[in-house]
Amino acid sequence: MTTYGTIPAELPRPSLTMILRAREQLGSLTGSQRKWEDMIKIQSLNLPPNVNEAVRRIRTNTVFFKTNYVIVVALLLFLTLLLHPVSLIIIGIIAGAWLLQYFLRDNPLSIYGFVIDRTTTITVLTLFTIAVFFLTDLMNNIMTGIFFGLTVVLLHGLFRTVDDLSAGDEKDASGSQC
Repeated sequence: MTTYGTIPAELPRPSLTMILRAREQLGSLTGSQRKWEDMIKIQSLNLPPNVNEAVRRIRTNTVFFKTNYVIVVALLLFLTLLLHPVSLIIIGIIAGAWLLQYFLRDNPLSIYGFVIDRTTTITVLTLFTIAVFFLTDLMNNIMTGIFFGLTVVLLHGLFRTVDDLSAGDEKDASGSQC
């Protein structure tokens, strides 16, 4: 009995499971996100009285607002890259190459009958990514965006008082569970 030309009742959907897994991981990441109102409380912003207090504030705020800080840095990096559309196109090409040649490929890559293993694929993609980063302005643009984001995060951590944050999270910042 041949099944040539028939359409299976249910198609396998590996991409759907990958999307659901990514959604779960993103949900667990944003589950530890603090309220933006707590982060941007104007009444809680002032200069630290000394260097020790400044270091304590930065450590405590980093632990307490870590997910918010990641979002801020990513957003500022994205906004910086919006000013350089060629960089966004290059990042899209690099991401597409990684997705098509590594992440979404179940079988090894075959070119003219030669099978290329995953290690070779990773090596070629890594060298391609590094070459593109250094041969274009992409590395400069990314570093500028990350530096700008980290500066904003550091300033917030420095000026945001930690007195109104919960005591359990402040204990984490002292290094007891990190």
